[in-house]
Amino acid sequence: MEVDRFFFKYRSYTPIPLIIVVLILANPSWISFIAGFVLVLLGEGLRFWGVAYAGSATRTTGRAGGERLITDGPFAYVRNPLYLGNFLMSSGFLIMSWAWMPWMIFIFISLFGIQYSFIVRHEEEYLSKKFGKKYTNYKQCVHRWIPYFRKCSSQENSVPHFMKALKSERNTLQAIIAVTVLLFIRWYFL
Repeated sequence: MEVDRFFFKYRSYTPIPLIIVVLILANPSWISFIAGFVLVLLGEGLRFWGVAYAGSATRTTGRAGGERLITDGPFAYVRNPLYLGNFLMSSGFLIMSWAWMPWMIFIFISLFGIQYSFIVRHEEEYLSKKFGKKYTNYKQCVHRWIPYFRKCSSQENSVPHFMKALKSERNTLQAIIAVTVLLFIRWYFL
């Protein structure tokens, strides 16, 4: 579907309006700032772990891609570890800013749910066509969003590439630093 492809293609840019609103409305405290930052770090840690296993397949735009079905590393516990990491990071920024709480959390969860339902549907359609029964079996073993803390047995024994992941996550890390610094400046100096 075109809507699915649109949200998939622009998934890196759709959080920008929310970030701007959060920066404008920021009203943090030390507790919210630190608690939110811990959540941001947890989210990025999950993303980083996922990228170390998935590699450059996570940076495709326009259409879902991937030459192999990744079922180990964090993918053995949850099917969308990068998107779950995005959710944790974004929630962390909302908590850091303490902007228009608790309403901003409800708005964010609603918008995230809408956007990622399209993105995940786009990816799952591709994976079902490309990997067939193997993907169907994987879906039966691993939840889409809620981690199952008992590792699903996997046929894969991939080697994670942490240095490549660090290079791939460079823009995300820069964005984390930039938003954190801007939130701090907005709170502490303005």
